[in-house]
Amino acid sequence: DKVGAGSLSVARHGACALPASTLSSLAARVRNRALAAAPRRAHRPRASFATVAKAEMESYDYDIFTIGGGSGGVRASRMSSQAGAKVALVELPYNAISSATQGGLGGTCVIRGCVPKKLLVYGSGFQSEFNDAVGFGWDHGGKMPAFSWERLIAAKTGEIERLNGIYGRILDNAGVEKFEGSGKVISPHEVEVLAADGTKKVYTAKTILLAPGGRAWYPSIPGADLGITSDEALALQTQPKRVVIIGGGYIAVEFACIYAGLGSEVKIMYRADLPLRGFDEEVRQTVATNLVGHGIEVLKGVSPKAITKNEDGSLTLEAMDGSKMEADEIMWATGRVPNTDRPDLGLKDVGVELDAKGAVVVNEYSQTTVPSIWAVGDVTNRVNLTPVALMEGMAFKDTVVLGKPTKPDYENIPSAVFTQPPVGTVGLTEAQAIAAGLTCDIYTSTFTPMKISLAGREEKAFMKLIVDVATDKVMGCHMVGPDSAEIMQGMGIALKCGATKKHFDSTVGVHPSSAEEFVTMREVTRRVGPAIAAPADTTPAAVAATAAKM
Repeated sequence: DKVGAGSLSVARHGACALPASTLSSLAARVRNRALAAAPRRAHRPRASFATVAKAEMESYDYDIFTIGGGSGGVRASRMSSQAGAKVALVELPYNAISSATQGGLGGTCVIRGCVPKKLLVYGSGFQSEFNDAVGFGWDHGGKMPAFSWERLIAAKTGEIERLNGIYGRILDNAGVEKFEGSGKVISPHEVEVLAADGTKKVYTAKTILLAPGGRAWYPSIPGADLGITSDEALALQTQPKRVVIIGGGYIAVEFACIYAGLGSEVKIMYRADLPLRGFDEEVRQTVATNLVGHGIEVLKGVSPKAITKNEDGSLTLEAMDGSKMEADEIMWATGRVPNTDRPDLGLKDVGVELDAKGAVVVNEYSQTTVPSIWAVGDVTNRVNLTPVALMEGMAFKDTVVLGKPTKPDYENIPSAVFTQPPVGTVGLTEAQAIAAGLTCDIYTSTFTPMKISLAGREEKAFMKLIVDVATDKVMGCHMVGPDSAEIMQGMGIALKCGATKKHFDSTVGVHPSSAEEFVTMREVTRRVGPAIAAPADTTPAAVAATAAKM
């Protein structure tokens, strides 16, 4: 079994005390293997570090050497170390903006992704709150409180630097040895570390774990490098008055809401008719409507052609349809790619297979085509979410360190898009349910949230359940509205447990709340998917009528 071929089967002897008889038996097994002429066969992980002899380990510096100190790499490393493995991790020096030589412990999520983005999302939400307050009796004389971009960015920077330090201490406390620099795989069991001062040193490991994450990507059009990505967007020293965001994914719509909420003039352009490709269609429609409602100019079906810099420092974006628009900043939100070549990890030279996008190809256990090399997180381009990388890191520890083959479970992963208001979703979309051949009842509800009922603001919440008719199981749960991310975490548990519509219907709601709508939807909006034959009529009259025809 390929999984076992890369599993670590040797512990540091000091991890626990073994009976003398056990040690004797294990030592004999090691001697027999050394004498065997045939190469050792691949096997499934059969034992933890703490139950195998020390002899095999003596030729390696570490049990596990991790390249990348983001969410997945740190979780896998510290949990593996706490489970008895000798672990080292290399990560680039800290910088808020990533490059081939700059990164930092915490990775994208902590330094230039989820965490700083959510802080700016919170900041951008106050404008609506201040306006809404008037409808609830507050009087601020029609004058909004003054906003300082510089203070917000400074506070955000202080927080991510604090978290960067915490990640270092987490590794220290777990006994993981840290190296600052870049790591390159030079053989199935060797990693070359290039330190910040230019010195190089090679370390050996029984298993190498790849967790370098991903980075923003943008198309090669004239002047493309005049634009910024989400890295720079979170670290600008001056707030742009005019912003054009190119892209229709979750990063694009989140930043459109952030900048608009903080007072910038925002345009968002994407090639499709709706944003958020891959999300449920009605969710996409609701988000598109809300973008316009927040004063964002939406340019759909439009693609960029070129960017030029003007004499006053502003930028001009020319679209493929010939239209032009000026902005102080043009932000690329056109996708992300795996970090396998910035810096070069040396993977092709050692036989690690990469796909067309440069992602590391792994099996269902996160093992690459080289048995001693594994990979977790965005570098594998499976489900690129921080909690998924954490899950993959835990599965790696169970499989490789504890000898318990564990596959990451990608079914019913909850996720959120932090627009204003946010999106929460888990399970199948309506289109996915139909494509899977399911016949489903669709339940939907659109309403004005109580929180803005007195504010006079035009904004609707949307909720949706997708129920398999054959089993009554809830296959998908979707929401656009206040607190949807918080609500969806609970819905994720319900779907993971196989909850049925009957379970939802029998649950008492929390009143008054938006969440209670999920347990009070009774009327089917529509039925989709293959037709289901009507149940047979078994009344005595019907049975007699059928018999008479025979």
